[in-house]
Amino acid sequence: MYTSDVWVGFGADDPLPLDSGGTLSPVELAYETHGHLSPECDNAILICHALTGNAHVASTPTHPHGWWDGLVGPGKAIDTNRFFVVCSNVIGGCAGCTGPSSIHPQGGVPYGIHFPVITIGD
Repeated sequence: MYTSDVWVGFGADDPLPLDSGGTLSPVELAYETHGHLSPECDNAILICHALTGNAHVASTPTHPHGWWDGLVGPGKAIDTNRFFVVCSNVIGGCAGCTGPSSIHPQGGVPYGIHFPVITIGD
């Protein structure tokens, strides 16, 4: 099983708390999943990527070239017949998440250099 181009978000009523002490909202976070989550929820693997990467860790019908195709998929090292793989884009990155090019809700223009500092913890 594969789920493509899924988004979750934090709205104005539920801002994302940041390590810097501030908050960010609204926030959109794009991710993909591969495989099935077990009933015990004990087979999940989170795969992260570099800031300029994206959530397309493995090939899919809509994205035929995953950046880790040699490692993620049925029968591979990270076997999607056994594991539920989640790969999200990075907040502040350029591949489907809220970032500097997103519209700042208070000004109606892109955040640009006013986008808050984001950490891995965020």
